[in-house]
Amino acid sequence: MGSRAAASVIRQLSQDGDNDDFIQGLICLSYPLHRPKLQSKLRDEDLLFIRCPVLFVSGSADEMCEKQLLESVASKMKAPKKIHWIDKGNHGMAVKGRTEDDVMEEINVQVFSWLRENIELEHK
Repeated sequence: MGSRAAASVIRQLSQDGDNDDFIQGLICLSYPLHRPKLQSKLRDEDLLFIRCPVLFVSGSADEMCEKQLLESVASKMKAPKKIHWIDKGNHGMAVKGRTEDDVMEEINVQVFSWLRENIELEHK
């Protein structure tokens, strides 16, 4: 529930007022867009209100985030967004024939690259 909860918090904070400087982005790892086999009930309401940059990293075989559905929701979002698909990854990002370390390295490369491109980090 981490990605979904974070999206909800961002939506609430943005509705409460001027938190644009505080929230610089959202990273959603395995966003649970729907329950398994219940694609008709999307959990997209918070995503549609977010305005900060969003990175989605999801498995292409995630039973809780069908690829076409996430791409459709993303196309409706007003926020800058990027989706990276882990080929044949499930909801836990496991991929047959690949080690967990290998998959995590791919995820880390995407996350750090996205952070460099989208987030203004304060240098002290």
